[in-house]
Amino acid sequence: MLATVGGIQIIRSSKIYDVCIVGSGAAGGAAAKVLTERGLDVVMLEAGPLLDLATHFTEHKWTYKLPHRGYGVGGSGYDAAGNRELDVAHIGARIRGEPYTSAPDSPFVWTRARILGGRTNHWTRVALRFSEADFQQRSLSGAGSDWPIGYKDLAPFYDKVEAFIGVYGTQEGIPSAPDGIFQPPPKPRCSDVLMQRASAKLKIPCIPGRAAIITQPHNGRPACHYCGQCVRGCRMASTFSSSQIMIPQAIATGRLTVIPHAMAREVLTGKDGKAAGVLYISCNTRTEQRVRAKAVILGASACESARLLLNSKSPAFPDGLANSSGAVGRYLMDSSASGVMAWFPQLSKLPPHNDEGTGSVHVYIPWWKYNRKNDFTGGYHIELYGGRQMPEPGEFHLVANRYQGYGADLKAKCKEVYGSVVTLAARGEMIPNERSFCEIDSSVVDQWGIPVLRFHFQWSENERLIARDMNQTCKAIVDAAGGIILSETGGADRPYGYLAPSGVAHEVGTVRMGADPQTSVLNGFCQAHDVKNLFVTDGACFTTNPEKNPTLSILALSWRAADYLADEAGKGNL
Repeated sequence: MLATVGGIQIIRSSKIYDVCIVGSGAAGGAAAKVLTERGLDVVMLEAGPLLDLATHFTEHKWTYKLPHRGYGVGGSGYDAAGNRELDVAHIGARIRGEPYTSAPDSPFVWTRARILGGRTNHWTRVALRFSEADFQQRSLSGAGSDWPIGYKDLAPFYDKVEAFIGVYGTQEGIPSAPDGIFQPPPKPRCSDVLMQRASAKLKIPCIPGRAAIITQPHNGRPACHYCGQCVRGCRMASTFSSSQIMIPQAIATGRLTVIPHAMAREVLTGKDGKAAGVLYISCNTRTEQRVRAKAVILGASACESARLLLNSKSPAFPDGLANSSGAVGRYLMDSSASGVMAWFPQLSKLPPHNDEGTGSVHVYIPWWKYNRKNDFTGGYHIELYGGRQMPEPGEFHLVANRYQGYGADLKAKCKEVYGSVVTLAARGEMIPNERSFCEIDSSVVDQWGIPVLRFHFQWSENERLIARDMNQTCKAIVDAAGGIILSETGGADRPYGYLAPSGVAHEVGTVRMGADPQTSVLNGFCQAHDVKNLFVTDGACFTTNPEKNPTLSILALSWRAADYLADEAGKGNL
């Protein structure tokens, strides 16, 4: 059906789907798999193109064969369109025609994806379960908020996710790092053994890593062949991505329709106040189109889902859809990040060898001070990266900046340092605060005419204390291992203490769940308090942001919410 409103052509579909999902990443993919297998008819809106393995993945190309040798333009690591050459295309912090703004002293960097599968195409695949304590921050420390659910509620869905996607790891019995359903981990590299020995001297646990990469054949997928380039995509599907693992399963049911190049503008509501579908812009035709559905799931990423709700205004919801609490966009969180990069001369003396392994952690340090009294709330973990992997420009860039010379002498130094540098990347908790949020900047619109987000972001003193402790621990491990520190997070002046200015693209919490509708947007099943057929299952639903990487929990939460939605739909409750 065609209509013209204000000179803009609007295309309305006569079909009514059971569920419309916005976004195709971890949240959208998990929901699509569960709902279609439960018999529901689902439509999925993706702002970018479908995935083309031949052109979008670069994992088997040498960096010197890429247009900018893998480094990007202007020394930023990104090309002019905001894409990183070492990652899958259509992912970056700067998307042409889609700006965002920031308040003064709010250096927030918003990494977005415009491709089927979203950011699951290129993440490092670190897959960590939240612990019981992570759901009870307020009760245990007096800071932040308690989740309306606990570990026992989510544990069965962690099991389902891990069993389906494949995660490697080991059973360790550490309270802060719950065990899961694991495949065998890859063997440690020489650098990993060095870090484990140094950690043991300090009585710090350093255990096999946990990552969504299969080391044994699984569900028709071959085991990882250890090219070490996971963040650049995996044509073999040995690493997890929504585009290659979840969505194909949903398509195979015959009950999933994927609409690419569809930029969601607002969630539509009916006279009864319930969600009725989604209005989106076709990026190809630049026309407004509407898809109708009995229920809507937002899985567009934490900030994009908040933006969509805030732009979905009506007489019934003048401040944005499902926003009677005023909490939409509030309590934006990311993972606090700090760490060091160090050179270990003893590794330089090893004979040439192949220890590439996966592109994720082979060993890591879980939160290890959980049973102590610390001067901060929350915790952190440390990811360890080293080995003689396929060289990236950053490693040689670091050498060139540190050492003088040219020609044969500089080449010899590069060869000496190559494979003997280890990065200790610490990831810490962020306690939600009222100074970190996103809102609509009504003075700026993107190329589709949609008002953009304006970010306010501030670390608290608690995150600075965590970062200081992270850095002290990293330095102590380097010292115990006989290393020489080459760089530290934050730069020489460190205006944010030891913290990276805006986290590590783990943004969560903008449409948080909670038991009280006055202070939260969603209930424990990611269902909106105000609109019972509206669900938000991406990182926006997080109540707090523990030190774990969020993707595994997003998958489990979305799987749980989709199961609940299917049950409620079957009972006629939506």
